[in-house]
Amino acid sequence: MSLLSLEVLRAALDAQKLDRRVFEPNATHASVAMILTRRDGDLEVCFIRRAEREGDPWSGQVAFPGGRASPLDKSPAHVAERETSEEVGLDINESERIGSLPQRVIERKDLKGNLTLSPIVYYIESKKAEKAIALQKAEVAHVFWVPLSHLFNEDFVTEIEYPMGGQLRNFPGITHDGEVIWGLTLRVLQSFSEAVGVPMPATC
Repeated sequence: MSLLSLEVLRAALDAQKLDRRVFEPNATHASVAMILTRRDGDLEVCFIRRAEREGDPWSGQVAFPGGRASPLDKSPAHVAERETSEEVGLDINESERIGSLPQRVIERKDLKGNLTLSPIVYYIESKKAEKAIALQKAEVAHVFWVPLSHLFNEDFVTEIEYPMGGQLRNFPGITHDGEVIWGLTLRVLQSFSEAVGVPMPATC
């Protein structure tokens, strides 16, 4: 993972054949920012743990910074950048974008209609990365960085029990310092792994 350069990442993301849906600046569209930085020779990824709150279908789960579109947002990237600034205090911008990952249509009974999710990948310098903090305590409980090599290490594969459809179900995940990366966030990571050609450990 330490050998992945920005040029290699950008080329891999550019080479994808993405089927993009028309962006709608409303709550049917959401974006997340997969933010990378490099420290001690290794790439790291920014995650948040969402605050536990009623009505949030991803309450208490690990996620990327991001959220739903507002009427003033011009594109999926603008959603990711605005939400990242609001949630963790990082003002990311177009010059730091290195590509996009496939959009995902999320169909869940606890959502009012389907949700289209756009993951956008960014790279920022390590000094800037140090400024990431949980600004919106009502939405973000914790901000943390995980080495990319850790996410691709089979030693950290785990399972998590989560209630869904009225029963407890087991889901694959990756553990890090007591946090578990799973669900939609893990699926976005798998899209990244496919795009850059580095297989993740068997988590499915």
